[in-house]
Amino acid sequence: MDDTYAVIDWISRQPWSNGEVAMYGGSYSGYTAWAATKRLHPALKTIVTYVAAMPGLGLPMWNNVFLNANYGWGFYVSNNKSLDNEVYRDPDRWDALNNKWYASGRRYREIDKVDGTPNPLLQRWLDHPAYDSYWQAKAPYREDYARIDIPVLSITGYYDDGQISALHYLTEHLKYNRNAEHYLVAGPYDHFSAQTRRKPRELRGYTLDPVAQFDTQELTFQWLDHVLRDGARPALLKDRVNYQVMGANVWRQARSLDAMSTEILKLYLTNEPAGEKRFRLTCRLPAKSASLEQVVDLADRGASHNDYYPAPIKGKEAPSTGLAFVSEPLDEPISVNGMFSGALNVTINKRDVDLGAVLYEVQPDGTLLQLSYYLGRASFADNMSHRSLLKPGEKTSIEIKRSLLVSRQLQAGSRLMLVVDVNLNPYHQINYGTGRDVSDESIADAKEPLEIAWHTDSYLEIPISR
Repeated sequence: MDDTYAVIDWISRQPWSNGEVAMYGGSYSGYTAWAATKRLHPALKTIVTYVAAMPGLGLPMWNNVFLNANYGWGFYVSNNKSLDNEVYRDPDRWDALNNKWYASGRRYREIDKVDGTPNPLLQRWLDHPAYDSYWQAKAPYREDYARIDIPVLSITGYYDDGQISALHYLTEHLKYNRNAEHYLVAGPYDHFSAQTRRKPRELRGYTLDPVAQFDTQELTFQWLDHVLRDGARPALLKDRVNYQVMGANVWRQARSLDAMSTEILKLYLTNEPAGEKRFRLTCRLPAKSASLEQVVDLADRGASHNDYYPAPIKGKEAPSTGLAFVSEPLDEPISVNGMFSGALNVTINKRDVDLGAVLYEVQPDGTLLQLSYYLGRASFADNMSHRSLLKPGEKTSIEIKRSLLVSRQLQAGSRLMLVVDVNLNPYHQINYGTGRDVSDESIADAKEPLEIAWHTDSYLEIPISR
């Protein structure tokens, strides 16, 4: 923050400068723009952030689960005085590391030993499994947002890996500064296409609507003209939240994220069969309390649990692990607009567990289109800054928070499907459930298999418009 302040101060004092500074950029550069607002220089007049990262919230951990996807980033930014693209963009090395570490059963804290190169930045991160003061100091936090009185434009995608970071900036800014001039643009983009001038016609099997094709750079400079030169506000920004409805070929607008929908569709998990390996998802709370049992051997490296990543977005095979719950066919078109929430009520035989929940549209021909997902650590579900371990054998309600925002038009005849599963795969920490720091657990802690009962008073709340 101090470095950014000094740079802005230097720019504002140069003879070629009019004393007004703007920042724009994507991913880490989007984060640096937000970091600059923690100690706001009077010369900084606006920021435009694309898929902005937030340390500790989204990257390098998602709801307190550390992700391997960020493993190489420390080398990328610290190997030399600029950026080490050769090392960072070596997918063969990182894919091999994921699989080698997973098969080894070693502690997550030892993953750099498996790689063969010390990773001091990763080790520093792992010392902070909670969203504590270490992470809070790196970006605006709580009351810091009240002092951010400059216009902000945020751009993100429904399939952006760091979307929860971008949305957290927005929601916290509006929470602490209700008069904030903060606009959001969101559509069917991933971490890279949200930043590009030319959007792809197809993203991981999903064909984008024609209206989704906008130029991020052009919108950025329209915004800068608007703020710095009193130009017209960009035509796309008709209200605070501007979102493209997948399948409807339209942009819609709302005053807030909550205002994107007109009602909440509440659906309960049941133990009633609905086809092979599927159970019913209903609007009514089951009359009798029941549960479905799942047993997962955390030492088994043959199966990969929680296939949540949206690749492909459309056309994915039904997951082979976990439990699937499907609704009745829709009798009228609806649009899913927003972030699903709810509660997973479970009983486990260990002190902690990492869980996933993936929401799909099942189209009339059976094709799956992934809408959104949740990934999180049960012990941090109530408070990502404070860990509360579960009591083995005792029923616990795990609140679903910070799922991915999406807007999608569903046709009559489509169904909604939720897949829940334990998170066990080569791409994350493995939570063996001892209650110790997960980074210090190893396959030796697997011992008896994880037994999890999914109770039928678990529910989803899906924001929709009819």
